[in-house]
Amino acid sequence: MRSGLPRVAAATAPATLPPPLPGLDPAWSRIVTVPATAGPGGTARPERSWHLLDTAGSLAALGVEPVGTLLCVHGNPTWSYLWRSVLRASLDVAAAGGPAWRVVAVDQLDMGFSERTGEQHGLADRVRDLGALTDELGLSGPVVTLGHDWGGVVSLGWAVDHPDLVIAVTTCNTAVHQPDDAPIPAPLRLALRPELLGRATVLTPAFLETTLAIAHPRLDRPAADAYRAPYRGAARRGGIGGFVADIPVDGTHPSAPELDRIAAGVAALEVPALVLWGPRDPVFLERYLDDLAERLPHADVHRFEGAGHLLPDDADVAGTVFEWLGDHLPDGRVPAGVEPSLQARPSPRRPGAPEPAGGAHLPAPAGADADVRRPLWAALDELRDSDDAALVEMAAPGGPRTVSWRLLARRVDEIAAGMVDLGVRAGDRVSLLVTPGADLTAVLYASVRIGAVVVVADAGLGLRGLTRAVRGARPDWIIGALPGLGAARALGWPGRRIATVSLPAPARRALRVEHSLAEVARRGAQRLAQGAPLPDAPSPGAPAAVLFTSGSTGPAKGVVYTHGQLGAVRDTLAAQYDIGVGTGLVAGFAPFALLGPALGARSVAPDMDVTAPRTLTARAVADSVTAADATVVFLSPAAVANVVATADALTAADRAALARVRLFLSAGAPVSAALLTEATELMPNASAHTPYGMTEGLLMTDVDLDGVRAAAADAPDEDGICVGRPAAGVRVLIAPLDDSGDPSGSLTDAPGVTGEIVVAAPHVRERYDRLWRQNRVSRLGVADPRGHRTGDVGHLDGAGRLWVEGRLQHVLTTPDGVVTPVGPEQRIERVPGVGRVGLAGIGPRGTQQAVAVVETIAARGTRRPALAHPDLARAVRAAAGISLAAVLTVPQLPTDIRHNSKVDRARLSRWAASVLSGGRMVRP
Repeated sequence: MRSGLPRVAAATAPATLPPPLPGLDPAWSRIVTVPATAGPGGTARPERSWHLLDTAGSLAALGVEPVGTLLCVHGNPTWSYLWRSVLRASLDVAAAGGPAWRVVAVDQLDMGFSERTGEQHGLADRVRDLGALTDELGLSGPVVTLGHDWGGVVSLGWAVDHPDLVIAVTTCNTAVHQPDDAPIPAPLRLALRPELLGRATVLTPAFLETTLAIAHPRLDRPAADAYRAPYRGAARRGGIGGFVADIPVDGTHPSAPELDRIAAGVAALEVPALVLWGPRDPVFLERYLDDLAERLPHADVHRFEGAGHLLPDDADVAGTVFEWLGDHLPDGRVPAGVEPSLQARPSPRRPGAPEPAGGAHLPAPAGADADVRRPLWAALDELRDSDDAALVEMAAPGGPRTVSWRLLARRVDEIAAGMVDLGVRAGDRVSLLVTPGADLTAVLYASVRIGAVVVVADAGLGLRGLTRAVRGARPDWIIGALPGLGAARALGWPGRRIATVSLPAPARRALRVEHSLAEVARRGAQRLAQGAPLPDAPSPGAPAAVLFTSGSTGPAKGVVYTHGQLGAVRDTLAAQYDIGVGTGLVAGFAPFALLGPALGARSVAPDMDVTAPRTLTARAVADSVTAADATVVFLSPAAVANVVATADALTAADRAALARVRLFLSAGAPVSAALLTEATELMPNASAHTPYGMTEGLLMTDVDLDGVRAAAADAPDEDGICVGRPAAGVRVLIAPLDDSGDPSGSLTDAPGVTGEIVVAAPHVRERYDRLWRQNRVSRLGVADPRGHRTGDVGHLDGAGRLWVEGRLQHVLTTPDGVVTPVGPEQRIERVPGVGRVGLAGIGPRGTQQAVAVVETIAARGTRRPALAHPDLARAVRAAAGISLAAVLTVPQLPTDIRHNSKVDRARLSRWAASVLSGGRMVRP
């Protein structure tokens, strides 16, 4: 017995069956006795009795033969109850005619309802014990392992020892290696203190209760009580303490050699692998995920944002596992001729590749001939001897600052060489926490020049969203200004740090800053002066950037672009809008500002708060146009609205500058014809366009104001926002919605069919980062590797124009049928006194009721949420075209942070359901 465990841990008891528990079918439970055997060195291994859950009998009752066995191993301090959803899902899949996987979920010895042996079990013992059990069960393969916590280590050890049986491995929040340069997580350090080990793990249920308390969302009482059921009393908790005591804290621990053996064996596995992760885990930190991903570079990885340690309870692990098995092992075998390493297409350092998908074929888009061999910085190289302006910083200290092409090119080279000198290598991730301007531009192009992968998660995500994004991307380096570095230090973001400004020594130490950007550039200049060349240009297929979505419909997702795909974005924008060398570009949206040098365009970011686009003023836009002699302006819809609202402050010189603009773009959310019209009154010589796109594909369709007006005249009864026809090289199809509001059927380009919008183009993203399931969903039924299910709903009309009707997750399924939100919202917005509108759905799917939530203006303005005035409610109901359960008024609708434009309909639905059921009438 290891030091620190009380003698009560030595209590013995045979295996027993569990009592009736929620979610657990008694037919699954069985007791298996493993006879005594000779152990290592001829020592006797006594007979042991195990409790386990087994679906073999249930599959026999269904009359189906299993294609293989899913061997599930729990960790500490749980038991096989952890896998109840996996057992249930396996039978549901089999009953529906899918692959029938037998699920065997064991209770490890001294855990759950298995035998209390009174002995300490080291890691090697547990792996051997599991092997003895599977021998007794007669498992002959094929077997897929699924392990959680330290059960993940045991299951992987079993997989390493049974290469003839194992065809795939899957894990949830586990680790196979403890880095020498990092301490074990704080909760385990605390539990391992000799004076606390026995008291916290055995004598009291503190360790168990803490584990149950950190579930996200919190476990309901019946489920928590089920986890407690086998551990009532100190005599039943010896295994919990034994597991904690067996954690190899360093190389001297008795179990360290076995852990090292398993870690080496895992790195040699060539079978398909799925790694599932809950990032809100205080014990299994993301460094352990990084280690697993590097040992299994072919593995598919999915991070369930918001989930924690008890991942099978926190997230849909069961559904994900069986989707993955169905894709990779449809009949219990790896498809013939497919090597495991080809099951994914990982980046050199970071796994999580998109999944192949069957179904209807999305034809290859015409015109998909972008020059992917032309690097993103080609225009910068071509203009490196020019003293013309490349960038104008409107918010620079002391006033606007102009940076020439010559200076920018030299700065990029120096920073690139300095980064190489510091040890930044191709594939390293570099998080850029810098506001738009010269520093951000130089660092971005320097990073991609040497093959590093830039992580762009802008402040528009808000602090919470930015934290999730940076932690999820796991950058190797952070380059930031003071606000970003302060947040990184306070919130524990990963990555070595470089400051964009010089800091005094105390501040450097406090922020853990190793270098300043000026120091990096000096190192690079010295390196270049010595004749050291920059690395060869990355290949078109190498990852270049991780760009984060706005988070308007859930946690922001990291979108991976390759060098070739970013080059295709550049070429598509250049061709669509005739933007190139000599063009002056005002970009009120960071991605377009960053693409300026790639286009050869002179770019300027207005003086504005990037977290609040709606604060941009008409004067600030006019000043930017003047400073850069700009002819192209790109703004978000919220920014446009405030620019129009502040137009009275424009001087005659400001209006003259705006009159020189030839092209005005606004995108990021639906833009009304009325708002475009008001904007063109300020820029009378500009052609106003509203392109449709997303972070995953920045330009999919395009329409100008005349096109919007023509569409409204041609089709006045169409629901949705007309976003025009596909851009060059883009193909758009529709996945029709069924009566449940779900996309179904073959992809179609037939007019008038409402469904999910599916696009394909050379400049569509490569994949989502460490989101295997999202990759699968986004390409389900789309054979073209450049295809993408957008999550938007809409339809094509007879003229080939696309009309966007809202987001898939905001579709209502009412007793009268499926309702998409944008059409009713538009009709209600025409009611006098109504501003913006959000359509909310309350109640269960199929019987949802629609609720209109409106912003009121003019004499009907409101300062607090309320039921609408009867006159307004009657007018709204008459205009909506659908049945409305209620009409509510609010001072302001909730929107995303980045664009300040996308109405959060999911939040509105939760709020409306609360207030209409008697909750407080607070702001949504």
